[in-house]
Amino acid sequence: MTQAKICGLTTPEALDAALDGGAAYVGAVIFPKSPRHIDILAARTLFERARGRAQVVAVLVDPDDELLTEVGLILRPDLIQLHGAETTERCAEVARLTRAGIIKAVSVSGPSDVEGALPYEAVVKHLMFDARPPEGAALPGGVGARFDWSVLSGRAFDKPWFLAGGLDPANVAEAIAVTGAPLVDVSSGVESAPGVKEPALILAFLKAVHAVSPRQE
Repeated sequence: MTQAKICGLTTPEALDAALDGGAAYVGAVIFPKSPRHIDILAARTLFERARGRAQVVAVLVDPDDELLTEVGLILRPDLIQLHGAETTERCAEVARLTRAGIIKAVSVSGPSDVEGALPYEAVVKHLMFDARPPEGAALPGGVGARFDWSVLSGRAFDKPWFLAGGLDPANVAEAIAVTGAPLVDVSSGVESAPGVKEPALILAFLKAVHAVSPRQE
């Protein structure tokens, strides 16, 4: 069965909806430019309630070593999602510094972007295929954009991977059916405004995910 990550959580109500709905992963965005940004200390307090119920993911964008050290010591995430221009070498270094598993987000606009992501499989726990943001966008993700899911149809990868970008309760079942995604990620698709998560939408998204299985090739 496909598993889900609810990303950009900042309130107990939203986190509880994710946990109660059966999210396997819950994400804290630590990136001040994002409307979903949460302070590291606040994230530690909030996400303690998720320990043992879901994997805690810290979402970072081209983090320096100082930030990584703070995140590792204070938040202690199970996984770090790198959403910037990190190289394979940097991903491996982040894993060593933090002792966390790595999710590498890759911006996709066509098949060549999928091919270009393959070298990362050797150093990360998961790939995440996300929509390429519009030209000039201030954020690397979480903008509600989607890409042509068919570029992933029938593809096989060495490790479980995430589908992200423009997913919501209404389209996630179709996205899973087209791509066979074992993991899906949502942020803006369960919000009433940028950064404002709606518990009812979170629960609806998770219900839709759990009602469908990936297509068998």
